[in-house]
Amino acid sequence: MPEKISKKVSREQKEHKRSDSKVEKTVLHSQRAVSMRVPEISVVIPIFNEQENIDNLCTRLLKTMDSIKRSYEVIFVDDGSSDRSSSMLRAWFKKRSDVIRVITFNGNYGQYVAILAGFEHVRGETIVTLDADLQNLPEEIPVLLKKMEEGYDLVGGYRAQRHDNFFRTYASKIVNFIRYRATGIKMVDHGCMLRAYKRHIIDEVVKTRETSTFITALAQKFAWNAVDIPVSHEERNAGSSKYSLYKLIRITFDLLTGFSLIPLQIFTMLGMVISSASFVYFLVEVFKKIVTHHHGYGLHFAFVFLLLSVIVLGIGLLGEYLGRAYFAICEHPSFVIRDILEKKKEEKK
Repeated sequence: MPEKISKKVSREQKEHKRSDSKVEKTVLHSQRAVSMRVPEISVVIPIFNEQENIDNLCTRLLKTMDSIKRSYEVIFVDDGSSDRSSSMLRAWFKKRSDVIRVITFNGNYGQYVAILAGFEHVRGETIVTLDADLQNLPEEIPVLLKKMEEGYDLVGGYRAQRHDNFFRTYASKIVNFIRYRATGIKMVDHGCMLRAYKRHIIDEVVKTRETSTFITALAQKFAWNAVDIPVSHEERNAGSSKYSLYKLIRITFDLLTGFSLIPLQIFTMLGMVISSASFVYFLVEVFKKIVTHHHGYGLHFAFVFLLLSVIVLGIGLLGEYLGRAYFAICEHPSFVIRDILEKKKEEKK
């Protein structure tokens, strides 16, 4: 009787071992399947009315990424284009649905919001951003990836020799100067979009849920070990620049109000100085009125206009901060996605 029980127990143990080995094989198989689906590198590119550049961009980018022999995906974010950009991206998705994904907005939200949307959908451990105008070369992406292998978690490109017009070049330098003085964030060229990030930085950027995010400066803030390297910069061969004086001013306000309280502190100091000067001026005018019987009003009007301009500027500055706080409290979406083109899970099997 004991022998029969022992044989029965041994049979049950063998069956358990077989079932355990089957489970282990299933788990390993699913892990391999997941590892095959998840790319190592994600390239995020915002698109807004770039029909003249899309074909050339896709051809050069895919050739470059195929040559590095690492798994990758390319995420195009169509920021409400009104030309043929959307249809062209769809055509490229049909050609290379194995690596291309397309996110389409219902309207135009801006370059940095488009990049943020791409960040929310990336699957790779290394994320690269690139503009669609081909002023930064897709062929230099491997240079950034190789630099990251040295242990950096952020590799930023800076345009060593710019080929922009006078306005864009020097306006960008002014914004760079203001950004460094106001925020203390050290980066050579925040306007260069050819940059590579480790996944932990992108995860932190996405968590912020900023309503008007200056991506490059925000990512630099979260980096542990960042480096800047020179990259090539070409003249725009097709299409037109989407940047205007208004957008550059908008970026400057985003930098100042999104990363620092220095503007409010400066304004407080300015208010104290003007208040002190106004009090002194009041005493002088009282003295002149009593002693010399002076009746000039021109200076009075100039002083009133100065105070009014300072007040208006201060109200605008406070409005920037209150507006950001309002959108953060209301949790309004930064963008609305109309459509996402990507290969389905069933097809990946």
